[in-house]
Amino acid sequence: MNVTIHASFLPHDDAEAALGFYRDLLGFEVRNDVGYAGMRWLTVGPADQPDTSIVLTPPAVDPGITEEERRTITEMMAKGTYAGILLATADLDATFTRLQENDADVVQEPTEQPYGVRDCAVRDPAGNLIRIQQRQ
Repeated sequence: MNVTIHASFLPHDDAEAALGFYRDLLGFEVRNDVGYAGMRWLTVGPADQPDTSIVLTPPAVDPGITEEERRTITEMMAKGTYAGILLATADLDATFTRLQENDADVVQEPTEQPYGVRDCAVRDPAGNLIRIQQRQ
């Protein structure tokens, strides 16, 4: 059996701001941009990894959730505690500098972690925690 990670989902609350972060700042390509009922779903990913994507989805659109759950998701996004993802780069310092120079919401500057990785953390425009570690 050979199972791979094809896509992960992160919520966004502003498609243009999400494009500014993932496409313009991180350099991901846009693989799909789908609109429906006034909402947009964006699929982005690194150009050299065509089989791995992030689907940026409007928050709380699952028809199976309650209005109370929808409010909780919106509140957690506003606090930046709802979702996150771990990315990797060959040059953490250059990536962090680019993020910082473009006013990314910095959570943690590049740091040697006691568990053996060097990483930093920022929040995307929707509040998702984006950890980026140095590729070894």
